[in-house]
Amino acid sequence: MKRLPPDKRNKLILVVVATLTLIGLVYFLLIGPQNDQNRNLATKTNGELANLLTMQKSLKQATATAATMQGITALLNNAEADMATGDAFAWTYDTIRQFKASRRIEITTIGQPAPSDVDMLPNFPYKQIRFDVLGSGYYHDIGKFAADLENKFPHLRIVNLTIDTATAADTTAEKLAFRMQIAALVKPNS
Repeated sequence: MKRLPPDKRNKLILVVVATLTLIGLVYFLLIGPQNDQNRNLATKTNGELANLLTMQKSLKQATATAATMQGITALLNNAEADMATGDAFAWTYDTIRQFKASRRIEITTIGQPAPSDVDMLPNFPYKQIRFDVLGSGYYHDIGKFAADLENKFPHLRIVNLTIDTATAADTTAEKLAFRMQIAALVKPNS
């Protein structure tokens, strides 16, 4: 630069300064905002890609979830198969009589079922019926009947069981009279 005349040197400095100014203006006015937009677009793209992956994962799990729901529905329908439906008295009478057929006890009375809300659990989606069963039998047979009844029907519970000596009409001194109150769940929408 020392060999250039001052006039040309000033013009050259002016051209270099103008070029650097133009490059700076182009960078700050055109390239900088475009870089900001690119970063924003990359952030949005990553967010949308994460949403897409989440949706794809949900779609893949949808078939497994549907299969699980079908299995659970089948289990529920199987569990509800022998619940009280329709005419509560007819169901009660038929169920107890059929169950008693293979047991060595005598059932003299099956009471009228009284519908109510389930009193063991709050906000339970089922209703219940309560009814009394009166009969007689040997102590061991009554215990086996009660145990088998609750094991065969998981939706049915013996709430109260009273055992007394048999009435005077019974000639066998070993037979006992029993009274049990049973609470049974009622299938909804029946």
